[in-house]
Amino acid sequence: MTSVLKRMLATLLVGTSLLGASASSSAADKSAIDGILASGELHGCFEAGYLPFYMKAKNGNFIGFDIDVVKHMARSMSVKFVPVNTAWDGIIPALQTGKCDIIIGGMGITPARNLQVMFADTYLEIGQTVLIRPELAGTIKSYKDLNNGQYTITSQIGTTGAMAAEKHLPKAKLNLFETSADGVLQVINGKADAFVYDLPYNALYASQHKDKVIHLDASFTYEPLGWAIRRGDPDFLNFLNNYLKMIKNDGTYDRIYAKWFESDAWVKQVQ
Repeated sequence: MTSVLKRMLATLLVGTSLLGASASSSAADKSAIDGILASGELHGCFEAGYLPFYMKAKNGNFIGFDIDVVKHMARSMSVKFVPVNTAWDGIIPALQTGKCDIIIGGMGITPARNLQVMFADTYLEIGQTVLIRPELAGTIKSYKDLNNGQYTITSQIGTTGAMAAEKHLPKAKLNLFETSADGVLQVINGKADAFVYDLPYNALYASQHKDKVIHLDASFTYEPLGWAIRRGDPDFLNFLNNYLKMIKNDGTYDRIYAKWFESDAWVKQVQ
């Protein structure tokens, strides 16, 4: 075999290898949209119990603001929404390992989280507030008053409520719990002085437990919420941002928001 022919064959083999690698890379880089459309299902991760975003009704179904929005999204894709109830401290790993296609709600956009996932545009802005024991009404007038070693604060593990408590109330004793319900129950039972969590949750909880907690309703953080997806998926991100823009301008978002935040008719479904 001549040296010229050898070089031609070597060049051909290298080219073939590069084409194969490119094809493999393309297959690996497919958007989550492809899997959703192929399976006919959109799997959304959340942790039930975050009122009024997502919760379990008495009939066993999952309901809430985020549930309604993502069900509408699934219908717009001509697929079925499949709820994936997941413990909050494992929700990002669940997304990363493909147990769901999207974290559908209640996730505050933070730099640390954004290093692990891609966030769609903000769909709701909230902040952290505090629920306190009624006995502290005359003493605690602001979250700042709780920054004292004599007070015990609670929140939920892995949430921005826990992050806010650690950052803004470093002198207080902080106890973290697996669920928001467990955390706030410590205040109800007199085992803690205050509970730090998202404004919508605290406002609703206070309205349902008027004699047991007092809501300091001035937010002391700024917290944009966004849907989270796996990194490296610009196609899915483009779809989500355009979908959000559409529903915020055609009345769909406002209709669903009014149902869950401006009315309490849904409460009878969970109590």
